Parts: sequence; structure tokens; C-alpha cells
Amino acid sequence: MMLVAVAYVVIGIAFSVLANAHHVRLWRLAAWVASAVVAAVHIGYEHQGGSAPRATALHAAGAVALGAFGLALAANVHWLFAATRGARSPLLALLVWPVITAIPALLVALAVAALLARFSRGA
Repeated sequence: MMLVAVAYVVIGIAFSVLANAHHVRLWRLAAWVASAVVAAVHIGYEHQGGSAPRATALHAAGAVALGAFGLALAANVHWLFAATRGARSPLLALLVWPVITAIPALLVALAVAALLARFSRGA
């Protein structure tokens, strides 16, 4: 779970740096695709390991929440060192980003893991 969380943070930071250059929408879409691939691999790995759908979903959502916390932490560090006078601190992001990303991730991972479990039992 920690490795996947780190992957989300690296994807978020790396693609944001690339997006600052040109083609912002393209790089943002690429970051979404890369994150979706990481999530799919994580869910597949959990499924192959024999995890129940609920455990798989919790692990996937936990990785997403930790990744979001890491990105919120990076945003706070950037805010501290960036020369943006008058900008509000993104301190609230440390709590909000993990919650608003983990809940949808939990629901999607639960649905995907349940489908994987159903189809793998039938095979």
C-alpha cells in the first residue's frame, strides 16, 4: 500500500511539473491515466493474492488516501517556499484531499474487486 501511495505522489508531482510547461490538459489527462493504471495494477495484485473484495477495496482506498495526503503535504511545502504573498495556506488540504479521494476510490475498488471475485469463481 505504501509503494502505491508513493507512486501516486510521484505521478502527481511529476505530471504537475510537466503541466507547467505546455499542454496542461494533456498532462493532467496523462496523470489521470497513469494513476488509473496504478490503481488497476494494485487491485489486480490484491486479487491475485487472494484478498477478499472488501480488503482489496480498503487497501486500494488507503493507498489513495495516503497518496492524496502526500500531495497535500507537497502543496503545503510548495506554499511555504513559493513567493505567493497573500495566498491562503492549503493546510485544510491535509484532511480534505485524503477524504474526498478515498471515498470514491473505495467504492470503485469494491465494485471492481467484487466483479473480479465473481468472474474468477466462475472460471
